[in-house]
Amino acid sequence: MSGSGENAPTPEVVAPDGPRIYVASLSDYNAGILHGTWLAADLGAEVLHDGIAEMLADSPTTKRYGEVAEEFAIHDFEGFGPVYLGEYESIERVAKLAHGLAEHGEPFGAWWAMETRDDEDWAEMESQYEQQYLGHYSSIEAYGEQMLEDMGVEIDELPGIPESLRPYVKVDVEAWTRDMVLGGDISTTEGSGGGVYVFWGG
Repeated sequence: MSGSGENAPTPEVVAPDGPRIYVASLSDYNAGILHGTWLAADLGAEVLHDGIAEMLADSPTTKRYGEVAEEFAIHDFEGFGPVYLGEYESIERVAKLAHGLAEHGEPFGAWWAMETRDDEDWAEMESQYEQQYLGHYSSIEAYGEQMLEDMGVEIDELPGIPESLRPYVKVDVEAWTRDMVLGGDISTTEGSGGGVYVFWGG
């Protein structure tokens, strides 16, 4: 493991709801032996690689036959929200995703899942997320109503409309927000606890 002392990161110490991965030794798996470990995924790629190396060094197959275990795969994962991890996912990519989830929560996972973000610098990625994330709302219409309120527009009291016509004239927020989504101005994805996350851009 890199680092030393009582404050050194320990990937095996995992928060119950934190992003984590289960990595398994493939040489053991192919020999019919289940050998692997759960690792906290948000401590950085270097710590993850160190944890994987420790797991491989403890391979039962290596101890029995002397062949060094070098290959591994991600056989399970938890705490990554809507993002699916493949068996041979880049550890650097996993670490970036996990760090974002630890920093920003589920909305970051929803944003990540909207497109591939493999090669981006973390600082640029975080800045892009913060610029694009508009918030969590009970519905897309609720977002539209909040946006109109921020613009100083009263939905039921439109300026220039005679008092007698106001009961019959209002902003069609549902159609407006739907057109914003279709036009690529905003994009949305459902939250696991209900409502929607709203982002700039399609």
